Amino acid sequence: MEFVRLLLVFLHLLGMGMLIAMFFVQRRAGADAPLNKGWLHGSALQLLTGIALVGLAPLTDQDYDHVKIGIKGVVVVLIAALVAVNVNKPRPATWLTPTLAGLVVLNVGIAVFWT
Repeated sequence: MEFVRLLLVFLHLLGMGMLIAMFFVQRRAGADAPLNKGWLHGSALQLLTGIALVGLAPLTDQDYDHVKIGIKGVVVVLIAALVAVNVNKPRPATWLTPTLAGLVVLNVGIAVFWT
């Protein structure tokens, strides 16, 4: 079971890395470029692996702060919702990419500093 937990943590971190990379990809593409679908894939990976990790907690003797997990879930759902609404637009709003990046940094900060 520990291998499954570690695999989920690995995938969860890859999803976070994907979201950070999407910020740089989006910035390089320019302000008038459509939103990259990697934002949606990264946020989905974060959400699904996070849910799986919390679901496996009783089997792996992990104890999570459910308020922290709930707030992190709301933030990642907000990221996914903003991306889902804007992914098919030919030109997203100029505030969207910095906002998405800020939400990603907020989620990482909550994960690291909330003890």
